Amino acid sequence: VQLVESGGGLVQPGGSLRLSCAASGFAFSSYYLRWVRQSPGNPGNRREMVAGISSVGSTDYADSVKGRFTVSRDNAKNTMYLQMNNLKPEDTAVYYCNFLNNWGQGTQVTVSS
Repeated sequence: VQLVESGGGLVQPGGSLRLSCAASGFAFSSYYLRWVRQSPGNPGNRREMVAGISSVGSTDYADSVKGRFTVSRDNAKNTMYLQMNNLKPEDTAVYYCNFLNNWGQGTQVTVSS
């Protein structure tokens, strides 16, 4: 199993980024997938689920990102996406792609002026 995130970077508040998670080694289309972030600002530095998407495309979002982030998937490309708009400094974190106990290496998102 391999999960490879990309698309992170430095962006000003109010800006946008699109993250990608390229997956291989498992039946991608069959699984619920998550974007999870980890920031030193989180209590205990715990990982926080940001968004999830089922095999049929139903989605879940953390309250903190509803209306700003959109998760999607392309099963033909074995890729999941996270479109992040109106970014805020508190969105600064390492963003991970996850399913079951499998994790990517993460991609850093920094929101700062």
